Amino acid sequence: QVQLVESGGGLVQAGGSLRLSCAASTSIFSFNAMDWYRQAPGNQRELVARITTVGDTNYADSVKGRFTISRDNAKNTVYLQMNSLKPEDTAVYYCHASGRTVGRYYWGQGTQVTVSS
Repeated sequence: QVQLVESGGGLVQAGGSLRLSCAASTSIFSFNAMDWYRQAPGNQRELVARITTVGDTNYADSVKGRFTISRDNAKNTVYLQMNSLKPEDTAVYYCHASGRTVGRYYWGQGTQVTVSS
């Protein structure tokens, strides 16, 4: 079974930075894409950033220019570098992977990011 293990969340003040990590139990090339989602209380879960097998990236407008998704293929790990954090970035951040078979998805357990003003 595929497992995604997130780390790197925590408490940071506005303007600060955090780097989230998502370690997969198998090669990240097993997936069509790996993503970071987030969900704040009372809000829907939203896609924050995506990286495909070939390295294409996409970002939500709200984080564009501040967040960067990247990967380390040898470590089977995807990262989310978050700079210039704002209180509205406060949420639980989830790693997500899309399998090579349509309808096959995997989720991490989430890591809390809290940004204080």
